[in-house]
Amino acid sequence: MSAAIATLRDRLAPPFAALCLGAACAVASLSPALARGPDGIADVAEKVIDAVVNISTSQTVDGKAEMRRNMPQLPPGSPFEEFFEDFFKNRRGDKGNTPRKVNSLGSGFIIDSDGLAVTNNHVISDADEISVVLNDGTKYRAEVVGRDKKTDLALLKFKPSKPLTAVKFGDSDKLRLGEWVIAIGNPFSLGGTVTAGIVSARNRDINSGPYDNYIQTDAAINRGNSGGPMFNLDGEVVGVNTAIISPSGGSIGIGFAVPSKTVVGVIDQLREFGETRRGWLGVRIQQVTDEIAESLEIKPPRGALIAGVDDKGPAKPAGIEPGDVVVTFDGKDIKEMKDLPRAVADTAVGKEVDVVVIRKGKEMTRRVKLGRLEDGEKLIEASAKSSAPDTAVKPPAQKALGLDLSALTKEARTRYKIKDSVKGVLITDVDGASDAAEKRLSAGDVIVEVAQEAVTNAADVKKRVDQLKKDGKKSVLLLVSNASGELRFVALSLD
Repeated sequence: MSAAIATLRDRLAPPFAALCLGAACAVASLSPALARGPDGIADVAEKVIDAVVNISTSQTVDGKAEMRRNMPQLPPGSPFEEFFEDFFKNRRGDKGNTPRKVNSLGSGFIIDSDGLAVTNNHVISDADEISVVLNDGTKYRAEVVGRDKKTDLALLKFKPSKPLTAVKFGDSDKLRLGEWVIAIGNPFSLGGTVTAGIVSARNRDINSGPYDNYIQTDAAINRGNSGGPMFNLDGEVVGVNTAIISPSGGSIGIGFAVPSKTVVGVIDQLREFGETRRGWLGVRIQQVTDEIAESLEIKPPRGALIAGVDDKGPAKPAGIEPGDVVVTFDGKDIKEMKDLPRAVADTAVGKEVDVVVIRKGKEMTRRVKLGRLEDGEKLIEASAKSSAPDTAVKPPAQKALGLDLSALTKEARTRYKIKDSVKGVLITDVDGASDAAEKRLSAGDVIVEVAQEAVTNAADVKKRVDQLKKDGKKSVLLLVSNASGELRFVALSLD
């Protein structure tokens, strides 16, 4: 049998490979990209490496503050505090409060031969001076065209003395799991460094921002490689290397890149306007959990639950309300909460879109003209009000669901610093062993609705809860406000 297998293997020509386990042998066809393997990687690296640059920055910092950051963490009033302060002063040869320059290094890549480069915002954040160093060591002073903290991207401009090698963006949506990718950085301004690996996962959310949608790769991404490009085997940029998970600061095979689909939209706006111009719906949302879906009779659980609607946002005049679940936005299915911010942000400011919501079990469509997110954030910030001092509050008038409930009196508003616009029933205490405590309800929260019906006093809450129990419901959906008026839905067990 082994001789027959060997003969069969000898007759096979690329792009075929034989995998043999004992007497069993399976033959599989490989795609052209996988068949090229390391040879393709070398070709791509040679083609694009001159477009990968080092980003060098310097920042002037207060010497004393910098010294304290470098000192060991000591208990307040420790007798060693003065000793270490003197030690760091003597080591630096000054009195410790002299301003000094701090340098840092990162990577970037050229997208225009006339001198435009992309990098991470955190690479150039707070920098006084920024320099772009080419693969051959040529150095140019650069200025920031625009930056976006939400996706950690920045666009730099400099004036080269000659046309440069530039790279193009590819389509990150076409990446497949297991596909070869190449990460190139220039962290030490000694020339590009090349690592290779595969796409480990897509659409990763690492809780770094509202539009997390990272490509995960096992290609080594180390310190100083932030802002460098991730290439496919066609030499196209499919991502910008941004973050790693590592206990030591070095690569352990878990790196993340912003997908090119996100990068292109942000960079185009920075290039044209010097800032981002994202669509704004004017709502606060939360995940549709299994419990919430059961309370709202949504099967299967899906969409983005509207927890609050901004008074000055586009959603309010369009008739979108708290408790609505968005399942489609401008023709795009909203499968889970994080899909909605991405879809809205990618939509042009001023565009009128259809938003399909489920309200009390029925689908309905609302027409919304999107605003601009950046303008909306300024409005929300400007509307924030200062709070009043503490005073006493009356004892609870009712108990339900492990909650002590009370009327929302003037004294209660003052005690818990609750805005006048917040209406409902005040929570004054929470049983630590209850489901409400697990769901992080706390004293000072206000119950606005019970099972999508407004409540004005503690008796209303108790009555609605008792009725739901009689109806055989397993959970109750509460709409809860914090002191500043931010709403969220909480599903509590009735067992």
